[in-house]
Amino acid sequence: MPDLVPNPSPDLLLSLYGQRHQLCPTPNPQLQLVLSFDRTIDLIELEQLCDAVGWSRRPLRRVRKALENSLLCVGLWRHDGRLPRLVGFARCTGDGVVDATVWDVAVHPLYQGAGLGKALMAFVIDELERMGVDRVSLFADPHVVGFYEAQGWELEPLRRRCAFWYAP
Repeated sequence: MPDLVPNPSPDLLLSLYGQRHQLCPTPNPQLQLVLSFDRTIDLIELEQLCDAVGWSRRPLRRVRKALENSLLCVGLWRHDGRLPRLVGFARCTGDGVVDATVWDVAVHPLYQGAGLGKALMAFVIDELERMGVDRVSLFADPHVVGFYEAQGWELEPLRRRCAFWYAP
């Protein structure tokens, strides 16, 4: 049986990931993943993640502007005390009161299939609920819409790209 990796100290987690972070459950005891709203997203790392999931490149100046104008940006980080690695990402736009839209949800292919996308989305929805947002939409590529439907999102009538979540 593989040795368990010791949990990082709370002070280290706070210094690397900020106040709004949480450890992300993983089936691999050798792997530590952290979700964070506060750690700055490196544009080159984000571009590499987008490349890995097969998205077309966007000009970095536009990506920077999109991140700056987002309501929330969350990174899923492979923890390393020296240099955490971005392995997942999502962002939201909206008014922060009534509506929000989730964009650009990505989990590196090497980390897919272990429930990390679900954990990433739950982290986002929990934060939006904390803010009082009660209506969330998202746009997704047609081949991943079923992923959101399985989590309880309501699909638009044509069931192609758009899904909705409403606070209970």
